[in-house]
Amino acid sequence: MSAEFPELWSTQGCAASAVCFLLDADSAPGLLPRLLQPFARRDLVPDGFRSRRIGASLQVEITIDLVPAEVVDGIEGNLNQIVGVRTVTRLYAPGQAQFA
Repeated sequence: MSAEFPELWSTQGCAASAVCFLLDADSAPGLLPRLLQPFARRDLVPDGFRSRRIGASLQVEITIDLVPAEVVDGIEGNLNQIVGVRTVTRLYAPGQAQFA
């Protein structure tokens, strides 16, 4: 778990998925649908999506099982470009080889 996500999630969602994106963002109207756009433009549907507002911050976990290795960096880059997103952390399932 990163410092941005203290005790927020058990790591069950991330552990069960090939790739997990943890985001820390501003709590703003319209942010959550914008976080799905990098997946939708690649015809991908995340397997898990959950969020929690803590004060002025929004913490989001997006998990996906079947994702082509060549698009993971692009998705992460697109998530980082969304206005209001402060940090994006990419995690891999235990035993999952990191994509090159």
